[in-house]
Amino acid sequence: MEQLYEFFTRKLKSTPTDFLRYKYNQIKWQGRFWGLVGPRGVGKSTMLLQYIKLHLNIKDTLYVSADQLYFSEHKLVELADHFVKMGGKHLFIDEIHKYEGWSRELKQIYDSYDDLQVVISGSSILDIYKGLADLSRRVPIYHMQGLSFREYLRLFHQIETPVYSLEDILVHKAVIPGVEHPLPLFQDYLRRGYYPFGKDEEFEMELLQVITQTMEVDIPQHLQTNISLGRKLKSLLLVVAKSVPFKPVMQRLADATGISRNDIPGYLIYMERAGMIAQLRDATGGLRGLGKVEKLYLDNTNLIYTLSPDKADIGNVRETFFMNQTRVANEVISSPISDFEINGRTFEIGGRKKGQKQIQDAAEGYIVKDDLESGYANTIPLWAFGLNY
Repeated sequence: MEQLYEFFTRKLKSTPTDFLRYKYNQIKWQGRFWGLVGPRGVGKSTMLLQYIKLHLNIKDTLYVSADQLYFSEHKLVELADHFVKMGGKHLFIDEIHKYEGWSRELKQIYDSYDDLQVVISGSSILDIYKGLADLSRRVPIYHMQGLSFREYLRLFHQIETPVYSLEDILVHKAVIPGVEHPLPLFQDYLRRGYYPFGKDEEFEMELLQVITQTMEVDIPQHLQTNISLGRKLKSLLLVVAKSVPFKPVMQRLADATGISRNDIPGYLIYMERAGMIAQLRDATGGLRGLGKVEKLYLDNTNLIYTLSPDKADIGNVRETFFMNQTRVANEVISSPISDFEINGRTFEIGGRKKGQKQIQDAAEGYIVKDDLESGYANTIPLWAFGLNY
């Protein structure tokens, strides 16, 4: 236990509290039992430690990582029992998916210790949802995405910008205080701003490690298969990275990767849940439903530039950014006449020469351009949608 507390206090001391993620104020922190999930590297652990540092008493709080050596000889239930007997009230367990049989023991802890708050987090989203099957009604799960352009401005450049609703953005209220020329900052965000570790000198290497861990370890382990599948899935990711936004044709993807065409739709869902890709669906189910997949993207633009630095398709980058930034606060679906639709509004994404033709039949249509500093009429700069969360 002493080693666990030493680890906890070291982590706490090195945790900054001057910048809080968008999700921070959306969580019901006092809940008795809840979880936080999200792709690797988006800042989940830091946010939990920030809350502890700002609001809890270290004397009755403990933060552990389930991959610590302590758990090679001790059980979670054993830790919880000892912690409660020592007066513990708040137990945070990070990387929960790395502890074998964790869901069974969590259920036992939930049923045995009424006065203990337990918070879990992890980056293997697939394993966590699978493990919580019999706890789903008792354990609310919060899902956190990477940095918005707005959050990047604050974390990387100390530029404070409020959150703007979609309605505000469409009537040109979205501005970046003190910044006359947002495009250089925007271009930098597209390449390295989605992940908090984008400030690191070795960012690209670190992101490649995240990709490899997710594709070659997390997904194959979840499917209980071997690493050769992970390599094939990684090749599927590269196909998406180098493509223009496209409607997935399973046979083409099968030919390019060596994966059975019947297996590809299921693998794409696993990749989506793991934060590697995004699938744009039609109105029959929406982004969170079971609608038909109309287009396939990488999850965010940083992945595009890291996986295909010399062949990044600009149309792909534009549409990926728009979907990535607007999906957090809105339900984004495919448009039958253009690129995207949100709440009956139609959006066509393009560059400086993009015209009004595609949206001329839309009830409410907008042209979104990536090379504008400011908007006019129904033409909106692409960067403005990065201030939506």
